[in-house]
Amino acid sequence: MSPIRPSILGLTHNGIGRVSSLGLGQPDIIPLWFGETDLVTPSFIREAAKRALDDGATFYNHARGMMALREALRDFHKRTADVDVAVKRISVPGAATLAVVTALQCLIETGDNVVIVSPIWPSIFQAAQAVGAELRFARLDDDWQASPQRWRLDLDKLFALCDARTKAIFVCSPGNPTGWTATREEQQAILDFARRRGIAIISDEVYGTLVYNGSRHAPSFLQIAEPDDNLFVINSFSKPWAMTGWRIGWLVHPPSLDEPMDVICIANNTGPATFAQYGAMAALSPEGDKFRAEMLQRCRTGRDIVQKFLDGHNRIRWIKPDGAFYGFLHVDGLANSFGFARDLVLKHRVGVSPGSAFGPDNEVRDDSYLRICFAQDPERLGEGLSRIEKALSNP
Repeated sequence: MSPIRPSILGLTHNGIGRVSSLGLGQPDIIPLWFGETDLVTPSFIREAAKRALDDGATFYNHARGMMALREALRDFHKRTADVDVAVKRISVPGAATLAVVTALQCLIETGDNVVIVSPIWPSIFQAAQAVGAELRFARLDDDWQASPQRWRLDLDKLFALCDARTKAIFVCSPGNPTGWTATREEQQAILDFARRRGIAIISDEVYGTLVYNGSRHAPSFLQIAEPDDNLFVINSFSKPWAMTGWRIGWLVHPPSLDEPMDVICIANNTGPATFAQYGAMAALSPEGDKFRAEMLQRCRTGRDIVQKFLDGHNRIRWIKPDGAFYGFLHVDGLANSFGFARDLVLKHRVGVSPGSAFGPDNEVRDDSYLRICFAQDPERLGEGLSRIEKALSNP
């Protein structure tokens, strides 16, 4: 009998990784499959990390992140979301993915379940599976009849999935891959329900400042929750500052976890790379705020390019995203998104993510979707869309 947990043996490589492995790094492929821009991290961030290295910042530091960085993150929340988060509630364990795992470790015992609003980035539910959780999915409804068309969260369906073994509700807003953004009313209803039932909320707010309605920040659970609510908010430097390869994100958690988080962060990762934290602090400077605005404009331009493309195409459509930088493209007649994404790489030299990667295997609706990242150079994005169109015309 194997001592390895069945939930671990049952893990399989998600569809994004399987597709990207077919052509990762090949220069003739236009890679729209990952959640990252084609911009290199800004020079002022890179230079800050280089200076730190030259100054010898190569030793252990605080496992929850340097105090100066955590204080800068407190200020970031103040100026973007108008919330005052105590520094003791902020931990920087490493990548945002590790922040997700850390939150789940605080909550899940084998047999507990997590209710996840989907479609969602597969690493989220795979992390929950890895810690022993049962997965339950509350899929957003793609409401094509609404005007304007929208993704709709059925709160009754979400709440009905919760039972005595539910430890957490996981929400990503603005959403990956849909761009759906929860309203303040939806967040309040979820928070009220979670309080009554003793359920934690894990809120992925990585794309919080990438919104297209003129707001500084999408609605955040931090704006309505009390400090001691069972709330975990995930955030990252990867997206707004083009820092995907730096693997640095942060977690806002209840103050009761101040001391336990020291132990958890030491056990998991002993903290993020010291010199990378100096780059992160540079990202939180006024110069970093300027770059975030430029990134938002790049995404807005990319969103407009995709919309113009779809306006001239009768087989592909989308529900225009309110935030994040993804197009979740519905292809009429598509029933095997992985197979089509594979052929796009091998035959047409463009990389996309299959819709089937963003939910459970039995969610057939997602198999008619493809995800692209539109935070790209306009000419390159246009060529990628053209290759997708040619593939549909001549598979």
